Amino acid sequence: MKEIRSRPDLAINGAPPAFADTLHVGRPNVGSRETFMRLAGEMFDRQWFSNNGPLVQEFEHRIAAHLGVRHCVAMCNGTIALEIAIRALGLAGEVIVPSYTFVATAHALYWQGITPVFADIDPRTHNLDPDAVRRMITPRTSGIIGVHLWGRAAPVDALQGIADEHGLRLMFDSAHAFGCSYKGQTIGRFGACEVLSFHATKFFNTFEGGAVVTNDDELAEMMRLMRNFGFAGYDHVIHPGTNGKMIEVCAAMGLANLAHIDTVIDSNRKNYHAYRDALSGLPELSLMAYDEAERNNFQYIVLEVGEGCRATRDELVAALQAEGILARKYFWPGCHKMQPYRALYPHAGMVLHNTERVADSVVVLPTGTALPDGAIATILRIFQVLLSDAA
Repeated sequence: MKEIRSRPDLAINGAPPAFADTLHVGRPNVGSRETFMRLAGEMFDRQWFSNNGPLVQEFEHRIAAHLGVRHCVAMCNGTIALEIAIRALGLAGEVIVPSYTFVATAHALYWQGITPVFADIDPRTHNLDPDAVRRMITPRTSGIIGVHLWGRAAPVDALQGIADEHGLRLMFDSAHAFGCSYKGQTIGRFGACEVLSFHATKFFNTFEGGAVVTNDDELAEMMRLMRNFGFAGYDHVIHPGTNGKMIEVCAAMGLANLAHIDTVIDSNRKNYHAYRDALSGLPELSLMAYDEAERNNFQYIVLEVGEGCRATRDELVAALQAEGILARKYFWPGCHKMQPYRALYPHAGMVLHNTERVADSVVVLPTGTALPDGAIATILRIFQVLLSDAA
């Protein structure tokens, strides 16, 4: 790859790139600092910081109501939420997952002695390909974890049909999909349960946090036990468990942000349409489309670099980073090429052709409420200059 240097003719708001604030993918959104400070002050007044405090209880109630599900079980982070959901569902042996996802999806299985089996994706949607899932089923398969990548729903009906046919448990990693919908129904009610992430990089965050949402009363009760060491009242442990509890200050941030979530989504939507308009004249770069008939959070600006592009994906990323714009190569190179999976399954790529092609072509661009004026125009100019230089 050729060396990429900062260009003095490129600037954000007229400032030289070397002095412009770095633009990150996933810079945190803050809904209402005033609301957060008020709730945090109430927390200090009560001196109740953890152990299922009133803010966590209110947060769970509001999230469940927002998604139209019976139960929200708040957790300290999305990874622990995945692990607890996997264990509560009794998954064992092998579980089918995409390789094109954040590595926590696979790690949550491997950490518990379960083998993640990687199935290929549909290159049009970047979500699991149901036909690929069928091909990976063995007598040891106990479940499927679908991922609603980029907030665009996985093929829910097809995966549920496969799970029902083979007697498998189906759950979803919905870390990207808070507030999105599938066939008009809010994501959160599909499969046995769905796992959410409220990490600071998500468009809706609780500083750090996660949750499992479900309509299964028994499953919800089991997960509430598991997140608190299995305690049912003082000194009475009735189930194996761990410490997966969300703390009060995180719930306070979540409540403050939830009240302003529509503002954040509107900002994301505006940025998405601005990117779409700006990039329409560069046919070598394809912006992933959102289905406007569904509810979307527009959290990710996903660009695919075409095979005939005059610059490589890595050159585009390097050019952006040279100007202080931290674009990312999500989810490169794919879980199957990360450890320990690369050593365990050295030939996995033979059945993951779409995964590898997509992983080598995607770049995710900055968005969110913190995106400064002129940033999208500057990113477009960087692409135009680089593609012109490469001609």
